[in-house]
Amino acid sequence: MPDDTGIGGGGGNRFPSTHWSAIEAARSSDPRERRRAFETIVQAYWKPVYKYVRVHWRRSNEDAKDLTQSFFTRLIEKDDLAAYDPSRARLRTFVRVCVDRFVQNADKEARRLKRGGGALASLDFEAAEGELARMHPQAPGSPDELFDREWIRSLFGLAVDDLRAECESGGRTTQFRLFELYDLEGGNGARRSYHDLAAELGLKVTDVTNYLAWARRRFRRHALARLRDMTASDEEFRREAKALMGVEPE
Repeated sequence: MPDDTGIGGGGGNRFPSTHWSAIEAARSSDPRERRRAFETIVQAYWKPVYKYVRVHWRRSNEDAKDLTQSFFTRLIEKDDLAAYDPSRARLRTFVRVCVDRFVQNADKEARRLKRGGGALASLDFEAAEGELARMHPQAPGSPDELFDREWIRSLFGLAVDDLRAECESGGRTTQFRLFELYDLEGGNGARRSYHDLAAELGLKVTDVTNYLAWARRRFRRHALARLRDMTASDEEFRREAKALMGVEPE
């Protein structure tokens, strides 16, 4: 029987082994550890910040690029995360409030900071613009809803990238292709049957079932690992995991 649990189902999946979140590592006394932590934070949050500035603050493409890179440059150089208290707000709420304050107070000097330097050189703004172009006109909603939606999109996008890399390095490209066809491209009632996918890829229907089940398990594990980096406490991590993926601690 096909496994229709979907990519967000929890079941008996285990949490990834506990490790420091990026926010904890950013407070390390080791400069290299702090640098790696900030790179993780930038990777996870730059798209939500960029899209939020574009949509909520109605800034141009170029202005939003400048503000996004300037924001993260300041976050790193001024150690703004030191003011974060996980008992008072979620990390993504804190980041959004910091963005609002930064945009409100941005001056000409901040906007002239050089784009593309250091850890921010690899930000793919063209891809983010493409995603914005596909956004439904009714989608923005409140500032919190807009930022939270893009934060979730960023989380799952990074997990998909991690799964793709794992499959490519481990010789499981067929498993990823099935996951891509069925779970990523098969939404909105357009999913093809397991029989059709098996015929297209030269597999047995049981192979499709097993390959998809494996890919979904690995996707959830990657998503949980990314979520750990994008939250600031074990409590927040567990709360977000339950809300987004239906995963319960064991």
